[in-house]
Parts: sequence; structure tokens; C-alpha cells
Amino acid sequence: MTMTLGFPVLLRLIDERSTAFRAAVASAPSLDVRVPTCPEWTLFDLAQHIGEGRRDWAVTVAAGPAPAKSAAEGAPAVPREREALLAWLAESTEQLLDALRKAGPDRGCWTWWETSQSPQTSGAVARHQLQQMAVHTYDAQITVGAPQPLSAEVALDGVDEFLSTCVATASAWPHEPAVVDFHASEGRSWRLSLSADGARTASLPGPGSTSATAADQDAHAANASASGTADQLVLFLHGRIPVNSLELDGDRRLFDQLSAWDPDE
Repeated sequence: MTMTLGFPVLLRLIDERSTAFRAAVASAPSLDVRVPTCPEWTLFDLAQHIGEGRRDWAVTVAAGPAPAKSAAEGAPAVPREREALLAWLAESTEQLLDALRKAGPDRGCWTWWETSQSPQTSGAVARHQLQQMAVHTYDAQITVGAPQPLSAEVALDGVDEFLSTCVATASAWPHEPAVVDFHASEGRSWRLSLSADGARTASLPGPGSTSATAADQDAHAANASASGTADQLVLFLHGRIPVNSLELDGDRRLFDQLSAWDPDE
């Protein structure tokens, strides 16, 4: 796993995205409006998911290495009054950040990504929590008609984090072996290798690097590729925008197979 953001930066960005999430909730005409990117949820449901999830991750990080995820106990009911809800959301974020600060980046803790390329540490949790907050902030913003692109700083780390944590696995790829490349217009690229041994990702050399020529010569190894801004790549990987929002090359069926694949089944 390539860590591109330091631990203090991750914590700062979690706080920033959480603040932006609350701003979107505060501006909504109603908490009962449907979230277009999560149509089974209202904005209140999304807020409840954010608050309860951050509280559960806070106690999970605080528990350290454990055989199962921890759950927050004795937490107050989620308030439905808007100002109280916003205060509850802020407290939820602070509980998570406080637990992460006390644990530091290297302490072990339970995570669901056992066979991925991400370590089971509080640092990896912070990295994943940033992406959860970033994407769900986009959900809240699009709900109120004011979506903002993810910053390049967040999105570039988001592509790497998603491929390393949510896609990489030891479970067998159920189709023919394949290689899929992802190219961000900001200058970074990733290769996803799929086979009976599972899924593994690696960063590709950037333009102008010593090994870029070798990578160019090996470009035929990719069965398909997707190109766009890092923001677009993250939103596609999280199922927020369709694949045809990207510039595609090669066997496009691979993207449908990837979207439909559940390694746990």
C-alpha cells in the first residue's frame, strides 16, 4: 500500500470533510429529502450512518487488536432536530479523531480488510475514514444541489486506497485473468491484476520517470484502462458516477465484471 498522506494530514482532512458534510446537512430544505446517490436513504439516514459509524470506529480503534469490531455502547439516540443533529455529528467526528490521535498510526486494530493490501492499523483506518467522509460529503452535497469535486490531494489518495483496501483480495477472480489500468489526469496511474490468486494493485511509473519507458512498452499488458481526473476515478470506484463518465480503452466488460464482483460470495 502506497501511503501518500501523513497521519496528521489524514486527521485534518477527516475534520475538514466532516465540517463540509455538516454544512450540507445544515443547508438542506428538509432532512427527509432523498439522497440521489444512495436512493434508499434520506439525508437523515445518511447523517445517522455517518454519526453512528464514526462512533463505532472510534471504539474499535480504542480497543486495539481484537477479533471483532466494537460497537459504541450507551450512545444517545440520534436527534432529529437539526441543530441537535449537527452537534451530535460534530461530537461523533471528534470521538473518532480523539481515538485516532491517542492510538497513533501504527497501532493494530480490527478491520474488515483482512486479505487486502492495507494493514490492520489505526493509520489505515484513518485513511479509509477520510475516503468514507469524502464520498459521503459528496452524497450530501449532491442532495442539496451543490456537489463539489474532491480535492486532488484527497482523490489521488482515494484511488490508491480504494484499490488497496476495497478491491485487493486473496479471493479468486472468477473470470479470465486480466489487467486493468487506471490513469488520473493529475499524473498518477495504477495497475490492477486479476487472477485465480486474487486481486493485487500496484502504482505505475509516472511520465518522465526512469522506468516510464518500460511501462509504456508494457502497455499492451492491460486488457482495459480507464482515464479521468482523480475525482472522477474515485466517484466511479465508489459507484457514484457511471463508467462512461471516464475515457475507456480495451475490454469494457471488465468494468461491469469488477462492479458486480463480491469476493466474499
